[in-house]
Amino acid sequence: MTTLPDGFFATTRWTLVMNAGESGGAALGELCSAYWFPIYAYIRRRGYTKEDAEDLTQGFFASLLARGDIAGLRRENGKFRAFLLAAVKHSLANEYDKSQRAKRGGGALHFSLDWQQADLRFRLADETALSPDAAYDREWATALLERVLVILSAESGDDERFACLKQYLSFDREAIPYAVAAKTMNLDEGTVRVAVHRLRKRYRALLREEIVRTLAAPDLVEEELGALMSAFG
Repeated sequence: MTTLPDGFFATTRWTLVMNAGESGGAALGELCSAYWFPIYAYIRRRGYTKEDAEDLTQGFFASLLARGDIAGLRRENGKFRAFLLAAVKHSLANEYDKSQRAKRGGGALHFSLDWQQADLRFRLADETALSPDAAYDREWATALLERVLVILSAESGDDERFACLKQYLSFDREAIPYAVAAKTMNLDEGTVRVAVHRLRKRYRALLREEIVRTLAAPDLVEEELGALMSAFG
């Protein structure tokens, strides 16, 4: 189990948000930037058209960010994932005239929303049998893992080497013999084994750290990790 440094939980992004203030607003923006797609996909699965989902997503986050102090809102058991889902459900339950929605490209968002990629990703997702809530959890878990891979890639400083090694992070990681990767990277097999071991260790550490940033308390880490991993079935 990865040991986190003392005081790590005191400045998680979600804690900053709930404590309000200027730093809380920045933390909220960073979290929304990382996890906006699961909300968009959730709205689509609730039966809204692509265009309406774009408007609703834009308006939802613009309103959330403009609100600033959200300390009075429910903490949803200290999980940003649960809070965001509850907040968008509440937003969708309110009947707004389309003219009151923030139009695409409008609003005071501090991050970009790539609608073209979002639509493609939504259509490619094989989650037709899942409920909107279950699909939301899977999209959240996917976004989390993607963020960790981006960090790992940046840390590696070698795109080709990382592309070769990251295949061993998948659930079927034993399917590719180390000898194959060693030949590809022109390394001996032992060196590849050590590199894979270190990559997996760093991957686990980053995964936990990223989860922690969306929580308000350290005792929720294992629960949240289990919930997100179970989202893959």
